Amino acid sequence: MRSIPSIEQLRQRPAVRALEETFGRAAVVDALREEAAAVREATVSGATMPADVAEAIASAVPARLAAAHSGSLRQLINATGVIIHTNLGRAPLSTTAAQRVAAIAAGYSNLEYDLNAGTRGKRDVHAHHLLSRLTGAESAVIVNNNAAATLIVLAALATSREVLVSRGELVEIGGGFRIPDVMSQSGAVLREVGTTNRTRASDYAVAIAEKTALILRVHPSNFRIEGFVERPSLGELVGIGRKLNVPVVEDQGSGYLGLDSAPEALRDEPSVRRSINDGADLVLFSGDKLLGGPQAGVIVGREPLIERIRRHPLMRALRADKMTYAALEATLQDYARGRSTEIPIVRMIVMSESDIEARAQRIVARIASSPLRATVVSGSSTIGGGSAPGSAIPTRLIALAHDRLASTQIESQLRKGNPPIIARIEEDRVVLDLRTVLPEQEDSIVSALSVL
Repeated sequence: MRSIPSIEQLRQRPAVRALEETFGRAAVVDALREEAAAVREATVSGATMPADVAEAIASAVPARLAAAHSGSLRQLINATGVIIHTNLGRAPLSTTAAQRVAAIAAGYSNLEYDLNAGTRGKRDVHAHHLLSRLTGAESAVIVNNNAAATLIVLAALATSREVLVSRGELVEIGGGFRIPDVMSQSGAVLREVGTTNRTRASDYAVAIAEKTALILRVHPSNFRIEGFVERPSLGELVGIGRKLNVPVVEDQGSGYLGLDSAPEALRDEPSVRRSINDGADLVLFSGDKLLGGPQAGVIVGREPLIERIRRHPLMRALRADKMTYAALEATLQDYARGRSTEIPIVRMIVMSESDIEARAQRIVARIASSPLRATVVSGSSTIGGGSAPGSAIPTRLIALAHDRLASTQIESQLRKGNPPIIARIEEDRVVLDLRTVLPEQEDSIVSALSVL
């Protein structure tokens, strides 16, 4: 053990001194101590001491520092075919939105400053007009996600009062988020109506009383109930609400603004504009699902209700930041200008099977000399992310096999590469769905496959 130099001796080596210029003295000293301790522990366990202990420690320190300072959040390639993949960060931003975020984040902005009046302003004005134009709503307010939107709407409009919800809509989404739990936290009182599979408009009507604050309609975004089922239309609920002076709120979740060439998978997905046209007083939805923008909770609807939400004390805790507004505005501008296909999520949804086939065949041809056996086969993509439940979009997959590597080994090596490639295994084959792979990522896939 005496052959292990002191930390100060190790610091005097030129290569180590150079590391201090990049990582700082404290970080380098910590890395030297950790590496020296690792050598001691290995030796005590019976490993042979390196011939040049100082060199062994010094040469291992750069990798230790790089790992410690690289950050855990990494960009990766989604080849799963799940378009809105919650575990992989949901919607990738468009180039325009990413550039807008970078520009706003790098300096000061008029986030809460009125340039015309030269006084303090309000941050929610930045996306207000675009949202009103695209949805037909009177007003809008932004919070940091759709769970927050649900929470603040209930807290602002229904504290200590009843909210009517169909038993078939008491949903749980990813991460254990349950409508009854959020309602409890908001201070609202849940009043269940109907049954799990059948709820009629009359069930809501007979449940309305003096203490009723809202009718809440929740979009079953991650499941379907089929068979002997019944659910009143939004228009029917609005009719009851108007007659008995009870606001109707729709928690739509997905944020679908409509597409000119929508696939069959979105046939039954409600659009925000349609819900507003049907008379919903408020509609809540996510910014990073079918909208294809940043994580955000968007609330659109009648101005008096929106103003009550704006003034609620929770707004300070749940409001969105300047990067969210920048990305959301840029995304909404693409819709307003008729350029929604520049948004990655939209482009992936409408991408034709023939286009994916052509991309897949090009990659297969480029790796023809590798040990991999790659073929193009039929398969299905899905929208995911709690949107369009049960959706299946026809696609073409690159199926991979190897003489020496099992499918689990191929998947593992791809996942641990740089950049990581996330694939899936079907019928004991690794498959890559290029629907969710950005065009500029194809070279990285070829490089990763070529070295397996």
